[in-house]
Amino acid sequence: MTERTTTPAGTPAAGTDRTVLLRRGEVHSPADPFATAMVVERGEIAWVGSEGAADAFADGVDEVVDLDGALVTPAFTDAHVHTTATGLALTGLDLSGAPTLGRALELVREHADRRPGDRVLLGHGWDAARWPERRAPRRDELDAATGGRPLYLTRVDVHSAVVTTALLDLVPGVRDRTGFLDGEPLTGDAHHAVRAAAYAALTPAQRTEAQRAARHQAASLGIGTLHECGGPEISSPEDFTGLLELAAAEPGPRVFGYWAEQDVHKARELGAVGAAGDLFVDGSLGSHTACLHASYQDAPHTGVAHLTTADVAAHVVACTEAGLQAGFHAIGDAAVSSVVDGFRAAAEKLGTGRIRAARHRVEHAEMVTPGTIAAFAELGLTASVQPAFDAAWGGEDGMYADRLGAERARTLNPFAAMLRAGVALAFGSDAPVTPLDPWGTVRAAAFHRTPEHRVSVRAAFTAHTRGGWRAVGRDDAGVLVPGAPADYAVWRTGDLVVQAPDDRVARWSTDPRSGTPGLPDLTPGQPLPECLSTVVGGRTVYVRPQG
Repeated sequence: MTERTTTPAGTPAAGTDRTVLLRRGEVHSPADPFATAMVVERGEIAWVGSEGAADAFADGVDEVVDLDGALVTPAFTDAHVHTTATGLALTGLDLSGAPTLGRALELVREHADRRPGDRVLLGHGWDAARWPERRAPRRDELDAATGGRPLYLTRVDVHSAVVTTALLDLVPGVRDRTGFLDGEPLTGDAHHAVRAAAYAALTPAQRTEAQRAARHQAASLGIGTLHECGGPEISSPEDFTGLLELAAAEPGPRVFGYWAEQDVHKARELGAVGAAGDLFVDGSLGSHTACLHASYQDAPHTGVAHLTTADVAAHVVACTEAGLQAGFHAIGDAAVSSVVDGFRAAAEKLGTGRIRAARHRVEHAEMVTPGTIAAFAELGLTASVQPAFDAAWGGEDGMYADRLGAERARTLNPFAAMLRAGVALAFGSDAPVTPLDPWGTVRAAAFHRTPEHRVSVRAAFTAHTRGGWRAVGRDDAGVLVPGAPADYAVWRTGDLVVQAPDDRVARWSTDPRSGTPGLPDLTPGQPLPECLSTVVGGRTVYVRPQG
């Protein structure tokens, strides 16, 4: 046994070979709703319990962590991330905070001046719907701002982009591709082609720098696991395998990789847990490319369909028979219907039991109906959803209402109905579309802009912790109970409460006889918890700097 040490809150065990006792805090565990202490041994939770019982462990451990009243929870799982793109947004040009088109162009100019050696300038996050000008940057404006250099600048939803003339010139034939309309943001094949050219200009060192930045940011927010959603239309095999290798070699959040290609063998060869993630059935609402049953309110069409029901069925059958998860990106109601029909066809061939056992996924699933929700439950599909989308674009005056009209917009992201039907939810950010922000995500679900879609903080927290683990087929993780992986975060926060949309539930849950552990008060306007440290598999991957 190594020498026993005592450390303050926020600085728990440095390595997986140490036995650590955390005490004098609040431990969020279903094993003991009043737990104040926890023992970690060989990378797993060994015990949770009361302060009095902790005395029996104190002399037999390598390290004692004095929590000083801090809260310990399972680490969050972000079930949908684009890691390299997130890191590039963190370290480079991010226009998500630009209040006007004019300010966005100023930021582009400043970024170009700071990066004279970059072969291609990269940026993210513009959203014309939030600007008073209500239009995207024009190519001539970007040419002027960059001095004629190649620039790739994605809309906030990453389903369209604006570029400079110099970047178009690097992609022969791009003007003849689907999705190219002169003077408009690029979508579809044209967008994918310029994205490939832009990302090909990144050096391996730049990619690694971005991936490290994203993983560090995640760890600093109490995120212990990321589901990377890669694919040939999103990144590259080198980017995908490089991230998996980095995560295996360096401390930080775990990474489960999903590769969005219909080649099941390629997904397995790359080390993916599924031929899933952003396998596009449609696009996005913001870019008018989500596939709808009825036309957009502000555009005379119904979006774009990339895969047919037959395509979906064939992929589900191939993945199920190969023992891999299948999954699809589907946002519009027509796209979700096509996915459900494809899964039903696969179930007719293989049997519903085999489909359910595989725990296939649907990413985003924003425009669902009572019928498609029931099908998700019947077929055992996990809905990998992003509550921050509603916080960003919901409401009577939000982008959803612009695109769909207020009545249809109010039906989006019905988390409460999905939970009532028995649909498994896994929460994520789709970063960099919305930021890595786990407590903000829980808040967005609990205080949904449409009140009937709200869920309790406890249900939302579960979807963002245990839900992500269940989405990769693990039922023994994402919760602080003996035998579970020691993935946890330590938080400085205020009083713990029980919050639920139904006040009767909240009152019952706060009764000590209910045995319901509390969580931070996430009422809008209240400060979110502050992460003091994050531990993954018993190894500390983040400690908040002192001072």
